[in-house]
Amino acid sequence: MLKRKKEVTYTYSPSSKTKVSKDIEENIEIIKTMLKDCDDVVFREFEVGGDGGEKMFLFYVDGMADKLLLDEFVLMPLMISSREVAPDFNQIKNKLYEVTKDNAMVVTDFKEMDIIEDIVMEVLSGDTALFISNTDKVLLIATKAFPTRSVSEPSAEIVIRGPRDGFTETIRINTALIRRRIRDPRFKIKQKRIGVRSKTDIAIMYIEDIVDKRVLDQLYSKLDKINIDAIIDSGYIQQLIEDKVFSIFPQAQTTERPDVVAAAVYEGRVGILVDNSPFALIVPVTINAFFQSGEDYYSRPVISTFIRFLRIIAGALSILAPSLYIAITSFHPQIIPAKLALSIAATREGVPFPAFVEAIIMEATFELLREAGVRLPRPIGSTIGIVGGLVIGQAAVAAGIVSPIMVIVVAITAISSFSITNYELATALRLLRFIFMIAASIYGLYGIVLSYIGTLIYVVNLKSFGTPYLAPLSPFYITDMKDSIFKLPLKYLKTRPLHFDPQDIIRQGDEDGSK
Repeated sequence: MLKRKKEVTYTYSPSSKTKVSKDIEENIEIIKTMLKDCDDVVFREFEVGGDGGEKMFLFYVDGMADKLLLDEFVLMPLMISSREVAPDFNQIKNKLYEVTKDNAMVVTDFKEMDIIEDIVMEVLSGDTALFISNTDKVLLIATKAFPTRSVSEPSAEIVIRGPRDGFTETIRINTALIRRRIRDPRFKIKQKRIGVRSKTDIAIMYIEDIVDKRVLDQLYSKLDKINIDAIIDSGYIQQLIEDKVFSIFPQAQTTERPDVVAAAVYEGRVGILVDNSPFALIVPVTINAFFQSGEDYYSRPVISTFIRFLRIIAGALSILAPSLYIAITSFHPQIIPAKLALSIAATREGVPFPAFVEAIIMEATFELLREAGVRLPRPIGSTIGIVGGLVIGQAAVAAGIVSPIMVIVVAITAISSFSITNYELATALRLLRFIFMIAASIYGLYGIVLSYIGTLIYVVNLKSFGTPYLAPLSPFYITDMKDSIFKLPLKYLKTRPLHFDPQDIIRQGDEDGSK
């Protein structure tokens, strides 16, 4: 007589914790109810143990689990070699270990679980679950083999000198890239899952005897409060952990480079990796960090200092160049030499718009060209940016809509904004540029000064996980000035940045070996 299947009533909830039953039929019904209409999930039911063998059941996600490993080093030992032993959970598990060892295949990453919802989450991450009849435990086999992108050079951060490996979308590859650079048992990688539906893996990285515990506690507190259905990219986490959500200034540093994250962790900061995202987050951060690059520490200190000065000047020009043009031509032509004033006036002859409208037209046009160049395929995008800028600029001057000096000002502004290493800070300065332009069109140089004071007041009060945004300038740390605007030789950088409040301040001992 055929055995009737047991009727099972089950409704999935993220908070439910259903224990694995000894009745394998009940477990199968629950699993198939949870994964109904999931055609990429493969279910296998079979019997092992020779005569009178017991029923077994495994399931995995097609495309995320290694089929070769499953067929040759899981199913084959179970169906052939395991017939030599009684169908007992522990004996079958030991036989799997023995067979894989004899075949010189490393399939020893097993884990026992007894909560069905947790088991399903692991299977949806690429593992394989094996149910054995008459036991309330499940064997979870590490079979992750989903498609991944190989490690390649970062595309958003061009490397001149230094390591050329960049993060990928796979969190375990990314943690390995960091672990290669920090071979210290005190370096910790804590993993969390965030997202009610996505269950996205988040890796928090720090060195426990260096990191500021207050920053770590604050980060954990913010992560624990996140209650969202899905985390698609690290940008989600960045927005959810920042204090000032409407601020144009980024309060967490983003990077594609493992060496930058490793250097930040050595300073006492915290790195955050998000699965499916090639961009890591670093907290806390100061505005000074956005004007620095990894190459600064691989090049000669005099060259690095000079380049940092260039970046700061470029940042100032990207904000002030158009507003200064508006203020001088509209309100203060007397502050420039007479010949230059006459030359500017001659080029503006016939232009029907005031300087402010002229600047807005050119800046808005350039922003459109920049956005179009970014969104188009690379070969076409670069062509559109160059050709579009030349053609539109020349045509606008020939039509008498703008003056040639305005085209020069916009070009200088664009080049300056491209010199800033961090895209998010460069975008913030682009928005500030329009605020300064509006102020300059109303009050001239006084408007620029007032805008500068207002921006400075705002930035001084801005903090990233308790660290002042303008440190080490405000508050002033004279020791940290060795590696801020200036870059002294490495042998003089004996301490970590004090404004990050690390537990272990000393990072380089004296030449005699003492600290």
